Amino acid sequence: MKAGTWGTFKQQRMSNTKQSEVRNQVPVAELQTEVDQWINAVGVRYFEPLTNMAMLSEEVGEVARIMARRYGEQSEKESDKAKDLGEELADVLFVVLCLANQTGTDLQGAWERRMVAKTARDAQRHKDNPKLG
Repeated sequence: MKAGTWGTFKQQRMSNTKQSEVRNQVPVAELQTEVDQWINAVGVRYFEPLTNMAMLSEEVGEVARIMARRYGEQSEKESDKAKDLGEELADVLFVVLCLANQTGTDLQGAWERRMVAKTARDAQRHKDNPKLG
């Protein structure tokens, strides 16, 4: 894939839609395509799956650090106050999408199946939970 393909893909996707609308409507399958195009245009190639798994753990750790300090009982260090939770969560999503791509996982299909299963399983469970009332 030639350099610039990712940018072209992104421009085409956004050409007829406002950026904020796109962000709320992008299916997981398109995110997987966007990541794949970025990897091929900018990232050269995917890291090995085990490397990406380690990177996922690292990114989740960064999210945990923000959560523990900003929303938990730990005090937040001055150097951590500028960290953006959304960006860290996006880093987690990026690596998850990389793992899905390199293992041939249809994350869109998996997501849809899991939502059906969770909805069936939890249809009354949370409504009947007195802890949530």
